[in-house]
Amino acid sequence: MARLVLSLDSQVMAEYNMTKERYTIGRLPDNDVRIDNPAVSGHHSLIINILNDSFLEDLNSTNGTYVNGKLIKKHALQHGDVVTVGHHQLRFVEDDEQQDEFEKTMVIQPSARPVERLRTAAEAADRAAAGISATAKARALADGASLVKNAKLQVLSGAFAGRELELSKALTTLGRPGVQVAAITRRVDGYFIVHVDSGKSDDFPLVNGSAIGAQATRLADNDVIQLAGVKMGFFET
Repeated sequence: MARLVLSLDSQVMAEYNMTKERYTIGRLPDNDVRIDNPAVSGHHSLIINILNDSFLEDLNSTNGTYVNGKLIKKHALQHGDVVTVGHHQLRFVEDDEQQDEFEKTMVIQPSARPVERLRTAAEAADRAAAGISATAKARALADGASLVKNAKLQVLSGAFAGRELELSKALTTLGRPGVQVAAITRRVDGYFIVHVDSGKSDDFPLVNGSAIGAQATRLADNDVIQLAGVKMGFFET
């Protein structure tokens, strides 16, 4: 299934699953994708889905419809195309391809993990988890893993904007070897992110704009992580 990911200034605002034959894009409330902005025409553009193909058409809008920076009247959409309507962007995503590409690029599989550094990172996460208050620790141990909510990462910037990754494993290793690698560990006490490796010394991931350093950092709902040039939101579900 294809999706449209609506963003403004690299911040994801909404997602639309392409389950219908026709989708109108525009400023008026009767549009399937409504963009309430003066730079967008009342009925700005139209997407028609025919079997496995999607076609974009400009509806004689005032400011035009652009795909990958080029003004178009009609265009056959391809995975990764960025449609610009006024000041907003709509990324056309075909889920199967996006998932494969994202996981190949950012999710480090077990066979490629730096084992010794990961062991050190896991120990740091254990120390951080042990440092929470005695009351919270007792409650967590009494309730078991059920105390920890499910969580996911959602990509907020770049080519994979809108892509989501469920944090269902005890250890998820993310990043780009030689650039920046971090691990997110799921503990009874919550989720922790810890720096694993980077191409430069003291080049740590950021959480809400601040470097996490060598210590594990506990994640909170709506935290923003920046890792290997990709900005991701941490969301409890």
